[in-house]
Amino acid sequence: MAKKASRWSARVTRESDALDLTKSVFTWKSPRRIAASLKRSAERSRRRKSDPYRSALSMLTFYINRAGRNLPAGRRRTLTRAKDELRRQFGRDKPTARGGSRARTRSR
Repeated sequence: MAKKASRWSARVTRESDALDLTKSVFTWKSPRRIAASLKRSAERSRRRKSDPYRSALSMLTFYINRAGRNLPAGRRRTLTRAKDELRRQFGRDKPTARGGSRARTRSR
């Protein structure tokens, strides 16, 4: 008897302790609507471990990363725009480089 493949990433999306997501939120066509729904879910959740912005962005990034190559270019583009829209809705700027991008000078 063949063992059913475990889809842990689907379970995480469905049963996440961080957010109670609206059904099929990642299939919507409007980046603004996706971002607004994630923001609303993150702000309402009392089970999340970090601030609402971080929880919402983490869930969106998790979904994009788990889909990998199976995510069509158009869908990836929409979800990437949703990330930008989420930053805008939370009043955050584009992410800055951490660590290695600045030249270091030695003091003598």
